[in-house]
Amino acid sequence: MNESSQNDGKDYPTCHKCNSISFCTVGKANRILDNCPMKIKVEIENQAAKYFETDEFVKKSTAVASIVEAKGYIHWPRLKDTIEYAKGMGYKKLGLAFCVGLLREAQKIAEILEKYDFKIASICCKTGSLKKVDVGVPEEFNMFSKTGYTIGWVTCNPVAQALLLNDAHTDMNIIIGLCVGHDITFTRLSEAPVTTLIAKERSSPHNPSAVLFSHYGAKFFEKDLKESSKLR
Repeated sequence: MNESSQNDGKDYPTCHKCNSISFCTVGKANRILDNCPMKIKVEIENQAAKYFETDEFVKKSTAVASIVEAKGYIHWPRLKDTIEYAKGMGYKKLGLAFCVGLLREAQKIAEILEKYDFKIASICCKTGSLKKVDVGVPEEFNMFSKTGYTIGWVTCNPVAQALLLNDAHTDMNIIIGLCVGHDITFTRLSEAPVTTLIAKERSSPHNPSAVLFSHYGAKFFEKDLKESSKLR
């Protein structure tokens, strides 16, 4: 743990504690929070502002994203946003990095994107068929079916997914249900910009926010925190 993570929050922002609708959203710093970044990180805020003037990708991406948001606000699904953003950026070839468990979703997404005249390159997460044990994962983390048959012994391979899509020279890559961690590896190695269309969430229909405001979510984290505290 670094030093800044142990202090009282005075020298780094905690915007989650602010009602941003009343402050930065309407052009002003928070009058109450001492660590509002618009007050304590003015140099960085100014540095960021310069990107919108000097970085061509940032300028174009911001403009296109803002136009897409304005046109489709509330009315469009995220897939339509993705399509319109890619069109606005002039992208022609899109890469799909998908989880094998979301094959049907990937097929349907590819079908729709192709109708909009995009070329599609797609890579399944199990490409390469590497054994988990061969990449350092303990054998105990292999999974088994109800009948005792070994499943999940082939590791997800976000490295190959990224390298193969790099080789395909995609203009933008789309994550479809990659595991937490694997999505990070993929994004780090992808040469093309990356967006997430579907975030994997097996306990709900791929809606990670569902747990935040449900009775199930409250009970789950209450139980999990109690169990975690026993292990400390």
